[in-house]
Amino acid sequence: MKTALLFSGQGAQSVGMAKSLFDNYDSVKDLFNRADDTLGFKLSQICFEGPMAELTKTSVCQPALYLHGIAVVQVMKERGMLDSIDAVLGLSLGELTAHAVAGTYTFETGLKIVAERGRLMQEACDATKGAMASLIGGTEESVLPYCKEFDIDMSNLNCPGQIVISGDAENIAKAVAVAKERKDFKMVVPLKVAGAYHSRLMKPARDAFEKFLEPIDFAEPTIPVFTNVSGEQVKNPQEIKDNLVKQVVSTVRWEDCVNNASKLGIEQFYECGPGGVLAGMMKRINRDASIKSLAETRDFE
Repeated sequence: MKTALLFSGQGAQSVGMAKSLFDNYDSVKDLFNRADDTLGFKLSQICFEGPMAELTKTSVCQPALYLHGIAVVQVMKERGMLDSIDAVLGLSLGELTAHAVAGTYTFETGLKIVAERGRLMQEACDATKGAMASLIGGTEESVLPYCKEFDIDMSNLNCPGQIVISGDAENIAKAVAVAKERKDFKMVVPLKVAGAYHSRLMKPARDAFEKFLEPIDFAEPTIPVFTNVSGEQVKNPQEIKDNLVKQVVSTVRWEDCVNNASKLGIEQFYECGPGGVLAGMMKRINRDASIKSLAETRDFE
């Protein structure tokens, strides 16, 4: 059976995440201990005990989600669920988790990359006043005019009928108000986020992240990985690095990633990590796809 692993992005975190895996698997304990040592702070304690305000910080939740995703994969391997992995893909931050699983870099190197990415994005959030909103029932063609009219960016093409806009908070507020007035979409939902992710407001983070990644060696992935920037498979290490930099300010083409991975003949998708959001998106992209979410010990029963 051909299998693909999916990794979630920011927003899926919750206090207590991965605690049951930590309690039941020594290999997961080892991962958390290595993460605490690598980062120089008790990420494990924040994951398990919070507070939620601390866990939600971009600089904390990104390494937390990365760690949880890797922990789920470790448990799957121990339980004999992964004779082979035929594709890995992740939404936003999850793309970096996918590359760790594919061998583009080691667990510790990936953790350092994710932590720095989160720190830089947190700085960009603090330096700007950004916002995001979800336009339910829209298409790329119907959302583009709003982006031009209100000088904002299209940050996520998640699944059919779900597109996210991102940018200056005042401009997003205007776009939301006008969209509701015109009734161009089924629903318009402002999102509770710290800033304007995947928009031009993240440019300072992108530039600094590019410099940070420059001296780090990337390997060619041993498993097909799909980039959010284009939705296509990427193999060349330098191209991977370039796309991870671009991704910070680019539209996340998640629907394209899933569709292109499906062309490999994937029969079973597993969402590795908390939230269950990707499983919901999958059902909108391909309702016939077999998808299971795995986050805690109970999910393996």
